[in-house]
Amino acid sequence: MAKAKSAFVCTECGAEYRKWQGQCSSCQEWNTLSEVRLASARPGSGAAGSGRAGYAGDHSRQIVDLGQVDLSEVPRLTSTFAEFDRVLGGGLVPGSAVLLGGNPGAGKSTLLLQTACKLAQQRRIVYVTGEESLSQVAMRAHRLQLPTQGLKMLAETSVETILAVAEREKPEILVIDSIQTMHLEDIASAPGGVAQVRESAAALTRFAKQTNTVLLLVGHVTKDGTLAGPKVLEHMIDASLLLEGGADSRFRTLRGQKNRFGAVNELGVFAMLEQGLKEVKNPSAIFLSRQEEQAPGSLVMVVWEGTRPILVEVQALVDESALGNPRRVAVGVDQNRLAMLLAVLNRHGGLFTGDQDVFLNVVGGIKVLETSADLAVLLAVVSSLQNRALPRELVVFGEVGLSGEIRPVPSGQERITEAAKHGFLRAIVPRANAPKQPPKGMEVIAVDKLSDALDAL
Repeated sequence: MAKAKSAFVCTECGAEYRKWQGQCSSCQEWNTLSEVRLASARPGSGAAGSGRAGYAGDHSRQIVDLGQVDLSEVPRLTSTFAEFDRVLGGGLVPGSAVLLGGNPGAGKSTLLLQTACKLAQQRRIVYVTGEESLSQVAMRAHRLQLPTQGLKMLAETSVETILAVAEREKPEILVIDSIQTMHLEDIASAPGGVAQVRESAAALTRFAKQTNTVLLLVGHVTKDGTLAGPKVLEHMIDASLLLEGGADSRFRTLRGQKNRFGAVNELGVFAMLEQGLKEVKNPSAIFLSRQEEQAPGSLVMVVWEGTRPILVEVQALVDESALGNPRRVAVGVDQNRLAMLLAVLNRHGGLFTGDQDVFLNVVGGIKVLETSADLAVLLAVVSSLQNRALPRELVVFGEVGLSGEIRPVPSGQERITEAAKHGFLRAIVPRANAPKQPPKGMEVIAVDKLSDALDAL
């Protein structure tokens, strides 16, 4: 038998070392090295490190002049979900590897099963399940009232077996649920380990590239919301998507974190119903379901998600603190940025909140990752601090600098147009984003400083 070898692999970045050490020299993280026992690959085996050859259409070893590469656009395959296609950048690209992550119960398997069942009516698809039995998958498909004819199913966790079946069936789309359950025989470690996840993903990705197959992988996430497994896994794949949504909400958001074929930070919105996930055509409508009577601290802002504007309501609650250290709680925005904005409000707005508890919430569970929400956050805080409600027809966006200036944000004209479509009549925007001709029936107030925005209220 081949002599077993041992290596120490960093769970954060995937760096390998011959012996254990406290700190990883590559990513500078502490106590992230875990021992992995590796067996030398047998001749002719299908391990990822043996350089699998023999796939049909393998031209990757030929040297080609860059000027001779065909630049014709590769036809994309629709996923039957417009929101899914939007996050992917227009659809599934042949030969690409897409990783779909999310918390347990978010709907990862449901989304891919719905996609596979609908596409199987016209394309060759192999769905590999490593966590559920075939009867469990069939029961879920029946409950969701999905067409089951034509979808090829395989309950297997061995990567060698999966690749052999894929070579025989030649599918256009290969679904792996999930990558943490897959294993290679030549690697002597449990499924879900660093080496198994890395080498299994490498073997499957290599097959997808060489056979022009769309590879869809399901990935688990850790308790802090990051993708489980080695960090190098995110570098192997072409697109990394994250399906988010709390157990108490029926809405799910699909966000692109990495995409080699489209825009990053694109957002798709789905609703979880009895028949599975259903795409939401107008996300702004679900995020603007406000009460008839306007309350202090509530304001609508326009954020830019990927390639489209979305109207979102932000709520602020400012209350006198009974503690020596007032609380700063932010849900949906960066808490450190909230503390910075409160300091700007004190210095350049003349409003002191140092003895007040400040709570901030973005309605609908959406996470705002851009700085265009700064001005809306501050005005919502001022509204709650002074206990004065803002007009329902008011919409606000703009970045706030440390010197109190209001900086412009990208796509200002598109944001104003989207707000006008939803019936908003007034907008407070940075002066550089003010249009020469505002939309009909809408008043646009351009401001340069925070004091100007406060006066405009």
